[in-house]
Amino acid sequence: MTIAAHIKTIQSGSSWIRKMFEEGAHLKALYGSHNVYDFSLGNPNLKPPEKFSAALKNAVLASEERYHGYMPNVGYPDVRRAVAGYLAIEQQAEVTENDVIMTCGAAGALNVILKAILDPGDEVITPSPYFVEYTYYTDNHGGALKTVSTTSDFDLDIDAISAAMTEKTKAVLINSPNNPTGRVYARARMDQLGALLKEKGKELERTIYLISDEPYRKIIYDDVSVPSIFNSYQESIIASSYSKDISIPGERIGFLAVNPDASFRHELLGGMALANRILGFVNAPALMQRVVASLQGSSVDISEYARKRDLLCDGLKACGYDFIKPGGAFYLFPKTPVPDDVAFVQTLQEELILVVPGSGFGGPGHFRIAFCVDDETIVNAMPGFKRALKKYK
Repeated sequence: MTIAAHIKTIQSGSSWIRKMFEEGAHLKALYGSHNVYDFSLGNPNLKPPEKFSAALKNAVLASEERYHGYMPNVGYPDVRRAVAGYLAIEQQAEVTENDVIMTCGAAGALNVILKAILDPGDEVITPSPYFVEYTYYTDNHGGALKTVSTTSDFDLDIDAISAAMTEKTKAVLINSPNNPTGRVYARARMDQLGALLKEKGKELERTIYLISDEPYRKIIYDDVSVPSIFNSYQESIIASSYSKDISIPGERIGFLAVNPDASFRHELLGGMALANRILGFVNAPALMQRVVASLQGSSVDISEYARKRDLLCDGLKACGYDFIKPGGAFYLFPKTPVPDDVAFVQTLQEELILVVPGSGFGGPGHFRIAFCVDDETIVNAMPGFKRALKKYK
């Protein structure tokens, strides 16, 4: 065998998202890209804000000495200062540059966090449906991901989380707004979760961390707001990126931030600074750090995603689909008309519609639609969505 047996096993069950994306490339080659309706990948289709282009040009044209040289592993001090200034307002906490580490996207941030806190055999609890890469990120560092159910409307089930906690629990990992459901956890529920973790930490005599994965934080609709986890729980850490809110996923730029009131703040930050280096990230890309420093609080026009959400929801409702309208992110997670979500996704594929089965997110009986696509894709896919559903009713 040329590769590790463990990696071979992971390959065999690799992400449904990528599988459907690759199938999309095949179908587009056969039928033409305009005849295939690809909702498989959460790849933002809005252009970055104009401020991004201006900041990028300024960064490229700068000619300071050693402008492209080595930097502190945690990132440029002035960049971390800019991020911390914005977070202090957003999180309603006294965040400073020393609480922030710049990372290679939210994925890099999560791996740095987990590398720093997990011992072999430690468990990380996450509510399901969930982003499947969490399984592999946890496994990367000797831990095990334990999933728990959510309520019928995809809210946190505090009792389920409590029942899953053991002496091996090291962290609870949440994602709000959620991929794939678009659910945003309200302040009251976050306070309940914080109270539970505090109680369980005392009972189990160990520090249990709350990790919040927040790359969709600014993509929210209607009157929804995303509460501060720092205000709900002391032992909390944020992982985030600029990939979704300013449409630069390919640039791999993000950060992690530790609650300034965390009991072992200095030890945590030191461990994460080391993890950022020894995992091979070393530091976040220099050019993108300089660019995002001046873009704090910026985002694409979120009303465009809101309009696409409504266009999709109105169309699918007219077809007869059952779903919960998302409060954030750019995903819809409808129910399938039969328990076998993979079979229904294959039926949609026959209509040249590409979506991802809910089983790929630990949510069988559903499928995920990424609506960060052109309006024409949504509108032109509707007849196929209708025909597919009629085959089961």
